[in-house]
Amino acid sequence: MAFTSGRLAAAAIFVALVAVSNWLASQENGRQLAFSFVAGAAFGVVLQRGRFCFLCNLRDLVESKRSEGVLSILVALVAGVVFYQVVMMAWVPVPQPDRLPPNAHIGPVGWVLAVASAVFGFGAALSGSCLSGHFYRLGEGAFGSIVAIIGAGFGFLLAFLSWNFLYTLSVFDDVPVWLPHYLGYGPTLALSFLLLAGLIALVLYIDRSEPIDVPNFRGSRLQQAFSAIFIERWPPTITGLLVAAISAFAYFRVAPLGVTAELGSIIRTVGTSHGWTPETLAGLDTVRGCISAIKTTLLSPNGVFVAGLIVASFASALIAEKFVPSWPTPRGIISRFIGGVLMGWGGMTALGCTVGVLLSGIHAGALSGWVFLLFCGAGAFVGLFFKRRFAWP
Repeated sequence: MAFTSGRLAAAAIFVALVAVSNWLASQENGRQLAFSFVAGAAFGVVLQRGRFCFLCNLRDLVESKRSEGVLSILVALVAGVVFYQVVMMAWVPVPQPDRLPPNAHIGPVGWVLAVASAVFGFGAALSGSCLSGHFYRLGEGAFGSIVAIIGAGFGFLLAFLSWNFLYTLSVFDDVPVWLPHYLGYGPTLALSFLLLAGLIALVLYIDRSEPIDVPNFRGSRLQQAFSAIFIERWPPTITGLLVAAISAFAYFRVAPLGVTAELGSIIRTVGTSHGWTPETLAGLDTVRGCISAIKTTLLSPNGVFVAGLIVASFASALIAEKFVPSWPTPRGIISRFIGGVLMGWGGMTALGCTVGVLLSGIHAGALSGWVFLLFCGAGAFVGLFFKRRFAWP
């Protein structure tokens, strides 16, 4: 692997990441901040090297009949369920009905969650990626993701305006369903395995892609290893296992994975200070998920997590020579903005996105995660069909 200027810059960025993590460790609440920053950096590298984007991988399966990306998601869900249960069984040995595992994303289940999940999926299809995908693709130079993230901010603002009505209408009565309460740990694990194994079998059945021909690599074993790690796309099994491990470690040390809390908190803080949003959002601070709270400090665990994700993804893309600055067409800008607005509204109303609700929720044994998977997938499928039908960029 040649040491180009981009790769030397990437090495400098990783050194800077280490220095920043050490500086964060010296701040108030420094241990949590430093770990969140490092976890975000690791997550960004895995997302970029494994192309771990929920919408992009679903699009590959639907349009190209390629299963690798969706398989990495399903592997992450299977492994994460196991890792999470190891942690939760230590904290809550007996899943009593009046006790939930600490901080786990076990959200209320009802029609509001279903609608918000479908809207989020449709918005992801219009914008070209889910929110976590936009963050890591920003590190690859996809500057159209900035438009989608700005749109998501407006979507959060709209969600805050509609929250009190929806909470009073339905969410107040919706119950957070933790499957071990009803089934126990063992049956929940078995049921999750059964459902995910069925999805894996279905995905493999749908796959119609030709086997990838691996060209003869001329070089030493060391060069082959460098290429496999830093240049080629990581295999779905490796990607899924790493995502699951980061998810479990983050839950054990700080909080479940999520990428929307900081964005929502910034919008809520600005909206409240300017009188754009209600001063009181009924029940929002009492439910589980990626909650948007009023910011009282500049640095937050979720904020440094997302910052580490973007910067590390950028460095990883430089090493792999995948940093290709691009900007969408005017129609593409409109599509990304509208999709971002829908994702923002859906993500805030569902109390998270494909990472905060789907990934962390299913890992925790929350029914809300499975509901999000079903309706977000349906919304994304409709969105992809809409884009193909009307030749939308």
